[in-house]
Amino acid sequence: MRLFVTGIGTEIGKTVCSAVLVQYFKADYWKPIQSGDLHYTDSDKVEAWTDYVICHPETYRLKLAASPHQSAREEQIKINLDDFRLPDTENPLIVEGAGGLMVPISDNRFIIDLVETLNLPTALVVRNYLGCINHSLLSMMALRQRNIRLEYLILNGEFPEDTERVICSFIEEDTKIIRIPEIKSSDKEHIKTAAKQLTITKL
Repeated sequence: MRLFVTGIGTEIGKTVCSAVLVQYFKADYWKPIQSGDLHYTDSDKVEAWTDYVICHPETYRLKLAASPHQSAREEQIKINLDDFRLPDTENPLIVEGAGGLMVPISDNRFIIDLVETLNLPTALVVRNYLGCINHSLLSMMALRQRNIRLEYLILNGEFPEDTERVICSFIEEDTKIIRIPEIKSSDKEHIKTAAKQLTITKL
């Protein structure tokens, strides 16, 4: 099982959800691009929050906490899709993107291009906020246009019934729904509890 975790936007819980998936599937973890927070990276967080995880090194580690294309330009680096290689592992693998699908990694390449290059199915993390229906449906449309499989729709936290119904009605029949309960604190205890409570269903 190899999976690319993306989201409908920034700060919607991709890293926390990735950690839960790592714990649940007993998977390795890889963050291809780390943009900012090099003192405590997403790999550091997932390693701290989960058991027995192998975190593979990032392809790019950028200092500025900004869109990867801006962070790279600050360091006079150009992110090249040809530089990315999936880690060599026989374990399940969770790959976490940066921001949403249309976050630029260069002036004309985006996270969705990285997903396509790696040829991985996706898990789309959704969190409830005003506008999340629009962002969710646009993200699913973008995946369909590229023929990228949406393996899982991840509902992170609690959702109004009307919001959840519309978002879930837009997925394909073979897309599975993962529900991750609200996580009050990002630490190993709460991540392990969330992994135990995780449910996977179909429509």
